[in-house]
Amino acid sequence: MIERNAIICSAYFETERGLSAWLVLDFGGGQKQGFGGYSLYPPQNKGNYAGHFIWRVFQIAEVNDWCALVGKPARVRIGDLHIVSIGHIIKDDWFDPAKEFEEIRLNSKIQN
Repeated sequence: MIERNAIICSAYFETERGLSAWLVLDFGGGQKQGFGGYSLYPPQNKGNYAGHFIWRVFQIAEVNDWCALVGKPARVRIGDLHIVSIGHIIKDDWFDPAKEFEEIRLNSKIQN
């Protein structure tokens, strides 16, 4: 095993095989390599709040890269001075984290 210094030159989430995270590291001299790609959230296994949040935001905005969210339109539902859910700009698809996280919590109790 060797150790090398590197600079993180980009970081992103992608949804090709479920939710994965990647870092691209620059070793200098034109040498770059990716680190990551582990499945952090397979959408059929909804036991991870962070993964579910990121996955649902991607679905609402119809993107598969966190950086691609900037500039995307969305609808919002506002409760007591804060946004309680975001929705797809055209489709009837809403992400209400409090509601969906509670469903995940209840389903995980049922399965255990």
